[in-house]
Amino acid sequence: MDDIVRQALAKWPNVPHCYGWLGLDARGNWYLRDDRTQAMGPFPAAKGSLLRHEKLIDFIQRNYEHDERGQWFFQNGPQRVYVELEAAPWVWRIGEDFSVRSHTGEPVEPSACLVDEQGRLYLAAPLGLGLVHTQDMGIAAEAVEQGRWVPEHVRAEELPVRFGHVMSPAAGQPGQAGP
Repeated sequence: MDDIVRQALAKWPNVPHCYGWLGLDARGNWYLRDDRTQAMGPFPAAKGSLLRHEKLIDFIQRNYEHDERGQWFFQNGPQRVYVELEAAPWVWRIGEDFSVRSHTGEPVEPSACLVDEQGRLYLAAPLGLGLVHTQDMGIAAEAVEQGRWVPEHVRAEELPVRFGHVMSPAAGQPGQAGP
């Protein structure tokens, strides 16, 4: 977490949390979801505006964490901005050498490989569960063929409970629409 964020938390400890305004899609892209977008429906059906500002994206990614309930958020100064997830809290990028990095750039060592009913490939790591980026599926297939990763078949709807993450923190809030 950035020092400026820690300082803001200490100065303003009781700022209300924000729900529904930020989404992470299955390719590791961040979306800003204003009131109009939220009124159109839940994420990812109504995604919002793709964030393109590199410094803002870097700031979000440096301050991306989860709470004790498995809800992922971006700590924006004193305010937690909870994240709506399309697939998982992480999106993995696979290197030619089968190394794995999160969408935030953090290297990880996978401990499990899972494939859901739609053929989406997930990897579990100490950081949490992540979906393999679609552009890296060819390399991931090589890893599976070589026996580096042995996929376990799972149902996507079971993954949040199994790995302890909340797909839509906003859905659990009073006055918010559920998925």
